[in-house]
Amino acid sequence: MARFMMEFERPLVELEEKLAELGKVDTSQLSDLALEIEDLERQVEQLRVTLYSALSPWEKVQVSRHPERPKTGDYLETLFTDVVELRGDRMFGDDEAVLTALATMDGRRVVVIGHRKGRNTKENVKSNFGSPHPEGFRKAERAMKLAAKFGLPIVTFLDTAGASPGLEDEERGQAWAIANCLATLSSVSVPVVVVGIGEGGSGGALAIGFGDRLIMLENAYYSVISPEMCAVILFKSAEHAPETASALALTADDLARLGIADEVVAEPLGGAHRDPLPVMAEVGARVTAALEELSAVPSHELTERRYERLRAVGVFDEEVR
Repeated sequence: MARFMMEFERPLVELEEKLAELGKVDTSQLSDLALEIEDLERQVEQLRVTLYSALSPWEKVQVSRHPERPKTGDYLETLFTDVVELRGDRMFGDDEAVLTALATMDGRRVVVIGHRKGRNTKENVKSNFGSPHPEGFRKAERAMKLAAKFGLPIVTFLDTAGASPGLEDEERGQAWAIANCLATLSSVSVPVVVVGIGEGGSGGALAIGFGDRLIMLENAYYSVISPEMCAVILFKSAEHAPETASALALTADDLARLGIADEVVAEPLGGAHRDPLPVMAEVGARVTAALEELSAVPSHELTERRYERLRAVGVFDEEVR
């Protein structure tokens, strides 16, 4: 199977492919070729470090969308046990773009909510490429209320380009469904830990992306709008997406600097898809630690802190000259 390649990776991939071909040759009697391979290996490693150590915001957005990147289902399978998936919104149907489940994490029963993407075209079409319909948000809201009713912490995973923008979605109350999720998340008296694992676009992410802790993977992003849509609005062309990605301050490091994200989980060079198990294990450790700390906070104080946390977003000091 051909490897998926992001455009900025092309020089590296070409060298890696050349190295792979040379690696098939028996060099026991070809000392010059062996030296050439060693030199090429050094070039590949140097280019890999140079390329991935200084990714631009737009390049990080591309990494966040990599089709092999660990998805919500992978985290659910790896970090949780006793999983019971919850389906349907009790009003219209079951939206595959949103995954909700009861599960156990390190002995603690929790409610898991996350965006669901597929591994191939068929799965992505089934899940609407991770862009929820109103029934998906209503399913998430139902899971939030269930968590509040039984005193179970909530863990959410963000990975969506945004909410589904179709006419039928609007007719079925898309904005209302998102608003109800936000209202419910802000008021539930149980700990809420949010993990940004990939894309975090617009209201589709915000609907399940507000809580007591925000943990971001290094190459994940979280923004009021995708770079492409921002470019279309401002410049009438998506070609300006690299510019808007830089202006939106959407990377994990930007969010941590602005006090929106609490923690950033490092990824291996090239992204989480290069070595997913250690990344998921670190996410699990961070979530467990956050739940342990938040579970000691009285419920009324949790909601008060959450309110103050939201009010603090966008507050900054301006030097007057």
